[in-house]
Amino acid sequence: MNKRNYRKEYDKYQGTEEQKKKRAQRNAARRKAELEGKVKKGDGKDVAHKKAISKGGKNKGNTKVEDAGRNRSFSRNSQGKLVSETSKRERSKKA
Repeated sequence: MNKRNYRKEYDKYQGTEEQKKKRAQRNAARRKAELEGKVKKGDGKDVAHKKAISKGGKNKGNTKVEDAGRNRSFSRNSQGKLVSETSKRERSKKA
């Protein structure tokens, strides 16, 4: 197995201007929530976007504080196996 090339990954995706702007938006949302006292460093919480930035969401009125595990994972069954890579909100839109 080859060693992961982080430099190439950054240059190809994370270092693009578009991704830098999206990352800056996410960081700004976290800073705002910290100033408001909603979250603090090391509390295990994420500032999640109700509508993802990648799908056209903005910071103003579009954020919520959520448990990190809930924000970073997909639905799983009782054995811990992946149930769906589609969020509940996206599934309800399709129905």
